[in-house]
Amino acid sequence: MKVKGMFTLLFTLACFVLISCSGQGESKDSSAGDVTSEMALDQNSENTEASFGFTENKSSMENVEKQDQNSDNQAINSSTSLPSERMVIYNADIQLTVKNYEKARTELERKAAEIGGYLVEDTTNRYGEEQLSGMMVFRIPQQHFSSFLQSAEEAAAEVTNRHVSGQDVTEEFVDLESRLRSKKAVEARLQSFLEEAEKTEDLLKISSDLSKVQEEIEQLTGRMNYLQNQTAYSTVTITLEENSILVPGIDNKELNTWQKVKKQLVVNINWLLSFLSGSIVLIAGNLPIIILLALVIGIPLVILRKRRNVRNEEKK
Repeated sequence: MKVKGMFTLLFTLACFVLISCSGQGESKDSSAGDVTSEMALDQNSENTEASFGFTENKSSMENVEKQDQNSDNQAINSSTSLPSERMVIYNADIQLTVKNYEKARTELERKAAEIGGYLVEDTTNRYGEEQLSGMMVFRIPQQHFSSFLQSAEEAAAEVTNRHVSGQDVTEEFVDLESRLRSKKAVEARLQSFLEEAEKTEDLLKISSDLSKVQEEIEQLTGRMNYLQNQTAYSTVTITLEENSILVPGIDNKELNTWQKVKKQLVVNINWLLSFLSGSIVLIAGNLPIIILLALVIGIPLVILRKRRNVRNEEKK
């Protein structure tokens, strides 16, 4: 009985061990299956991402446009740092009263030429035949702007009006300069893309964008050149008015007595010759009509005269 009880206990323990081992195997298999399924899902998601094109093959022109916008923003931000030397466009408008208009006008032209300036506009007006006035517009180097105004005012009898103005374009010029650098960088990138492009569609697109950028570069360059010229040379407008009255002198050259006599004699001779020529033309041209009128009028008169003579003889 004891031996039989021992076999029964051992059999029970063996069954219990087998059951526990089989449970652990199933759990391991299930966990392994879960891991396998998770790996399969990850692989599928990776394949899905690859299939939906997460490699991002975007066109080069979209990147260039974004870089262009970023460059413009950087140019605007960099324009806040201004140089120490200011760029100012100076303009002056003065009205002067002078004793001798021609002398003052010549002197202003000479002074402008000495300092490297030049005359842009010159207008002269004459009131009657005595008083002169006019307006002169000069372009003067900026470093000689004040000295030229001072010399012009000192040469005048009176300064009736004076107006000087300045426009600071430093910030605008720095902004244009920064934008020009960014546009040139975009131009270089587009030219490199143009060399690498193979498709006709890409070539046309890049060429169109390149032409637009080059046009913008030309506009920026033109504006910068204009600002540089305007700041390098100042505009001075001077209005001159003469305050003296010119007294005319005796000019014998304007009398010309003998020439006037000859002229009048020639005029009379020409009139007489014209009258004679017209009379001859009138008579010769109308001679048939004159002869016909003479016959029509002359014959009846001759007949009447003969009859009158016959009657007078009969009465006697």
